[in-house]
Order: sequence, then structure tokens, then C-alpha cells
Amino acid sequence: MLNKPVTFFFDHDLHPDTTRLCFLQEFAANGARHMVLSDGLLGMMLAQYRRKKAFVQELASFGMTFLDAHALFGAELDLNCPFPEARAEMLHKHIACFGICAELGVRTITFHVGSWFTINGVRTSVADHVDRIRASLDVLLPEAQKCGLTIAMENIWAPGTTPDVLLEIKKHYPGDELGFCFDSGHANLLAARIDDDRSVVFRDWRKDGFPAVKWEDQALEKMLPHLVNCHLSDNNGFTDQHLNLGRGNVDFSRIAALLKQAPRLQCVQAEIPIRWQEDGNGTSVRGVIEAMQAFVEQ
Repeated sequence: MLNKPVTFFFDHDLHPDTTRLCFLQEFAANGARHMVLSDGLLGMMLAQYRRKKAFVQELASFGMTFLDAHALFGAELDLNCPFPEARAEMLHKHIACFGICAELGVRTITFHVGSWFTINGVRTSVADHVDRIRASLDVLLPEAQKCGLTIAMENIWAPGTTPDVLLEIKKHYPGDELGFCFDSGHANLLAARIDDDRSVVFRDWRKDGFPAVKWEDQALEKMLPHLVNCHLSDNNGFTDQHLNLGRGNVDFSRIAALLKQAPRLQCVQAEIPIRWQEDGNGTSVRGVIEAMQAFVEQ
């Protein structure tokens, strides 16, 4: 059994008050105790201070709390932000978010390191990409430590976001202030080895000018020693669908067995949006919670 708390993703910021409260009631009634402080919600709290207090009170009324967070992300907000004029504002926003996380009791915040390789028509190298990430971390890590936060770098599927690149960055920060967040859906895309346009990995690597994809089927094993969080969702190996566990071809039995060996793991997150779809791939609150319960009980 994986004896770690489970957090649940929900787009609080996209729902009107009545609908949001109904969803939160369903999460609580089905046993959820922790929600994710999402990037959308962090952005809203930055812009509207009063909403922060309101959301915390809502969760408390249902017996739930925030436990982990996802940092703001996008081309001008990722750690490798390639635009000099935007970097100062990017760092300022993240530091402000650290304060919100500390106030709400959050202990891990997951970052996208960034996937930008072509800037104003000029392609940069992986080494330049890593240098920009390190320059950001040099500023952000001390501020995160002041707030009791561990920064977790997330594996994605672009050339600069593979486990090998994350490990190269981690070498420069041997302490516990920096860790990893394993994303099962992203890892599945890199392990699928689909060498044609059906694969988002194949398309993105070719777009960035890389002659061949460096496929990876040992992502979790490589990240395991530094893992502090993980994002769990399923997909078909072609695109990042964020399906409920068991709806795609991710081997969650293998993942569950490996996670039991992760020395720094603090929690696991169901990064699965609640949605309805005509094709039957929609998800319900109860369905997600039951799938996660089955996962941690393996």
C-alpha cells in the first residue's frame, strides 16, 4: 500500500460559485481530503486577494485543505523564459505565489522548466536552455526555502524536459530544496516510441529541429530518488489526454510498485479534470476518487 496523501485537481477558477460548491461537496462526500492549488487558482489569488480567503474557507467547510501546488506556466512564466524583458516579472510572480503557498500550508510546488528552443526564429541549444533554468532557480530556490517549499521540476516530453535533462540540472542543487514531479501521462508519451505524426512527441521534436526523438522508458526509475510529488493520469500514448486511470495504456501497477521506493515522496496527485464526453472518456468525481483509492491500495 502506498501510504501517501492523495490530492485532486479541480478547475476552481473556471466554475461559477454554485457549480464549484456542488463539485467540492461531491469531492468531500466521496472521501477527498486534499485539493491542488492549481496554476489557475494561484493566478486568481494573485489578482484578487479576497478570493484567496474565500477559497480556503470553502475547502475548510467541506473538511478539505490545499496540500500541493502547480506554479504558473507558459512561455513567459516557465523557468527557461527566453525573453529578457519578461524574466524579472516572471520571477516576481513566482515569489509572490510562494507567499500564498506558505500561508495556505502548501509544501511542494511543481514547475514546468519550459520547452522554448526557437526564439525570434533562432534556435537555441539545450545548454542555453539549461543555463536559463539554472539562472531562474538561483533566484527562486532561496525564496522557496524561506516559505518552507520544495520546488519540483516536472518531466514533460520536449527535448529540454526529459528526465536526463532534469537530472543534469539537479546535479547543481544537491540539497532537498529541489526535487522532481513525475508525470505518468508525459512519461507514457516518451515511452511509446511512435515515429510518426500521430505522436505529439514526434511532432514537437521535429518542429524544434531535432533529427530524432530520444525515447525514454525508464523515466520514473531515473527520477525516483528525487521525487517529491507525482501527477497521475492516463493516455493512449499519442497525446496527453489526462484520462482517468485505466482508460489508456499506462502501467499503473508498475508505477505503484516503484513509488513505494521513493524516499522523498510527499503526496500523489490525480491530475484528471472532471468532464463529460460523448465518447465515454469523460470522468466523474466518484470515478476519479475510486481509481486513486485502488491505486494507492495496490
